[in-house]
Order: sequence, then C-alpha cells, then structure tokens
Amino acid sequence: MAETIMVTLPKEIRTALEEVVEKEGVPLGTIVSEAVQEYLFFRRLRSLRERMIAQALAQGISTEEDVFQQVS
Repeated sequence: MAETIMVTLPKEIRTALEEVVEKEGVPLGTIVSEAVQEYLFFRRLRSLRERMIAQALAQGISTEEDVFQQVS
C-alpha cells in the first residue's frame, strides 16, 4: 500500500526532476520512489560490506591475495 509523504527539495533538484518527468514521461512519484529504493539498497550493501570486512580482518584476510589463497 502506497503512503504519501511530503519532501522539501532545493529548487535546482525540483527543476531537474521536472525535466526528467517531461523528457522521459515517467511520473515524479516513480522517480522519487526508485531513488529511495536505490539509496536504501546501497545503504544496506555498504553496511553488509563493513560487517564482512570486519569479519575478514578478524580472520587475517586483508588483501585480494588472502582471499585467493582461502578459496584455492
């Protein structure tokens, strides 16, 4: 179920969004929704990467060569 939120954007971002809407014919809500989904995805990816790096370092893995030796 979709929810409505109010977002304040700088004028230059709003103008750029309006240009994309007009040029591509994609609804503004779709663009904003996809942008938020991408942001959340990459945020989770960075968090996972940080945890994996910590685990790798705890096991003495700090370079690509260390990884290669582990999987070979």
